[in-house]
Amino acid sequence: MAVEVKELLEAGVHFGHLTRKWDPNMAPYVYMERNGIHIINLYKTAAKIEEAGAALSKIANSGRKILFVATKKQAKDIVAEKAGAINMPYITERWPGGMLTNFVTIRKAVKKMASIDRMKKDGTFMTLSKKERLQVDRLRAKLEKNLGSISDMTRLPGALFVVDIKREHIAIKEAQKLNIPIFAMVDTNSDPRQVDYVIPANDDASKSIDKILTYVTTSISEGLLERKAEKDASAEGSDENEEVATKKTAKKETTEKVADETVEKATPKAKAKKVVADEEE
Repeated sequence: MAVEVKELLEAGVHFGHLTRKWDPNMAPYVYMERNGIHIINLYKTAAKIEEAGAALSKIANSGRKILFVATKKQAKDIVAEKAGAINMPYITERWPGGMLTNFVTIRKAVKKMASIDRMKKDGTFMTLSKKERLQVDRLRAKLEKNLGSISDMTRLPGALFVVDIKREHIAIKEAQKLNIPIFAMVDTNSDPRQVDYVIPANDDASKSIDKILTYVTTSISEGLLERKAEKDASAEGSDENEEVATKKTAKKETTEKVADETVEKATPKAKAKKVVADEEE
């Protein structure tokens, strides 16, 4: 998907932070300073979006999940909508400590949520006292709020996409420990060296977040479609091979049948020769 600089400009992606709050490592991505605010170079942003999009598309094509992380108010709903639309896990509430580095424990919590659901289906839940049912419901609601969006994530993600790396510093550190690639929207007040794929952009305005995530999720969606097309082509190929094999077997059986019929009609001497030849084989 081609990135239009004009669209980025209209969404306010170019607005950075106050100059006194900037991180000097963001200098390569700053175009100028206006009224005490840094302006981000949108041509570099567009190039970085395309670079990140290509990498994310490959990860999605490989069948691995991309975990989206955004707990700030203006990004929550956007991330939940965009990531949910392409069936990718996301964290929009408080980051659960050890989400990546202690993934086994997190999976146990998710399994607990599933076991509560089973209790409700098989009627076990109704055998509990009123107080116990209330406690279980509260636990289920808490788990759903914090971990509901990652219930289908059975292994560590192939990448992390973060909105505001200063706010999500714990998630960044955990991903770094496990060498999980980090993609992020990085504003002028943050250190881009913490991220593998930097997208210099305004991470405070909802319009800006929405625009960047639209480009990103479109790239991921393209990767998923390519994977599906490859699977379908592979399935068709195996069906064709099976059909060819069936035809060959049928042809062989027909040939053998004709040969047997010929032998039956042949003289006793010819029959004897056929028997001797079969034994030699």
